[in-house]
Amino acid sequence: MSTPPDPIRVLVCDDQALVRTGYVTIFSAQPDMEVVGEAVNGHEAVAASRLLNPDVVVMDIRMPLLDGIQATRQLAGPDIQDTTPPKILVVTTFNVDAYVYDALRAGASGFLLKDAPPTELVNAIRTVARGEALLAPAVTRHLIGHFAGHLRPAGNAGSMRDDIVCALTARELEVFQHIAEGLSNTEIATAMYITPETVKTYVSRILAKLGLRDRVQAVVVAHRTGLASGTA
Repeated sequence: MSTPPDPIRVLVCDDQALVRTGYVTIFSAQPDMEVVGEAVNGHEAVAASRLLNPDVVVMDIRMPLLDGIQATRQLAGPDIQDTTPPKILVVTTFNVDAYVYDALRAGASGFLLKDAPPTELVNAIRTVARGEALLAPAVTRHLIGHFAGHLRPAGNAGSMRDDIVCALTARELEVFQHIAEGLSNTEIATAMYITPETVKTYVSRILAKLGLRDRVQAVVVAHRTGLASGTA
């Protein structure tokens, strides 16, 4: 008899008690989730995360003392040396491009609006826990298109691009470019006439070869190096 997988350890960070209570109720009712703690501001979020080692941190943006963007940067930013930093799911009432962009650059793996239904919220936690990126559908492609220019650096883009081209096979590079377009595994499978399971394998290889945490980082790197469609 196989042993059931460990539950997803969730830390809830929001300055509103009613919101935290709602989240805890929803997540605790899931058979594959365990709420390991709560935090009311960014400082508490960072301290609790380092103490409790959650798999996913559900992070509000606007919190006192230290906001969710800064807390995310401390926990999962690009310079973090931790081998297993938590995945950060930013949940906010503000559908503002700048917040999404700042959250993703800070190291978040997902962005969702607070008016999302409970089923979408719990599925978002499962998605980021698997190492996949998650953005509210209403902002995904708009975000990528709007910020493509901001994601291209003036510095070492050429050498970064050459390293990626050398590291990936032609097929992996094609998948990488589709990821940068914001396509899901199913959409990539349709575009390339392969199965979603094959796409999933390609994505795992790409992330491992490039040392990337998840698909969000892949999107950022693709645009910064000019390897995304229309940015070369």
